[in-house]
Amino acid sequence: MILCCGESLIDMLPRQTASGETAFAPVAGGAVFNTAIALGRLGAPAGYFGGLSTDLFGQILDGALSTSRVDASLARRSARPTTLAFVTLTNGQASYAFYDEMTAGRMLTEDDLPDLGDSTEALFFGGISLVSEPGADAYAALCARSGDRVVMIDPNIRPSFITDERRYRARLGTMLRRADIVKISDEDMDWLGTTPDALHADGAALVLMTRGAAGVRASTPETSFEVPAVRTEVVDTVGAGDTFNAGLLAGLSQAGLLTRAALRAATPEALRPAVELGARAAAITVSRAGANPPWDHEL
Repeated sequence: MILCCGESLIDMLPRQTASGETAFAPVAGGAVFNTAIALGRLGAPAGYFGGLSTDLFGQILDGALSTSRVDASLARRSARPTTLAFVTLTNGQASYAFYDEMTAGRMLTEDDLPDLGDSTEALFFGGISLVSEPGADAYAALCARSGDRVVMIDPNIRPSFITDERRYRARLGTMLRRADIVKISDEDMDWLGTTPDALHADGAALVLMTRGAAGVRASTPETSFEVPAVRTEVVDTVGAGDTFNAGLLAGLSQAGLLTRAALRAATPEALRPAVELGARAAAITVSRAGANPPWDHEL
């Protein structure tokens, strides 16, 4: 199982009622949650670990995971509220108001961490769940307990969410030094002051640098190769990177490359199909509204 560890939340999207009143529609989301959903839809052995509420919104999240073939049995359930992100649009630009105090996701502690067992072959971390304490520290502890399992990290850094930059940089730096796979953007690298070569020097076997319409540059400690973006009509880019992460992990799993030894021994020719699967899956996601990743029969 590929266990996606991190945030799930409800995006409250602006709508208008038939009578013209402003309303908000609840939509399941969160970067790590989206990656888990995409993995399940692609037919990979997908699991989700995070804090899930037993409230109405938590039931929406739980149902979405189940419908997309994601095993959420390791998730920590509690009566704490679900994180809500209210979205407002001003001249087409989105702004967010987060309600995350004392929520089921944020209040995870090391005592809530699951026993990974032999069925967990890889762990995925990333997103805003690596920012807010105490949950962020719990995920860092789980990463440290990963043993010989493959670890992938997508920092997906949102500077506006960071309240304690020093602690965040230290936490993320420690996790990146444990990562076998890193998906990272130009902006993330600039903020961290790092490069693919530096990430490889810290131990990463595979680094994916995403560049939007310019495609993906994949590198190993020895070499690099390019995978172009798949041409499509873009509706919006919500969930594109999350879907790419899922496609990559699904492809590596299908190819038998989701072990630390296999990953380090893999040639560019062996790795390319997994990167291409990520690009194809992401292209379908951006061709339709919202974070709506493809099912395996759509590829």
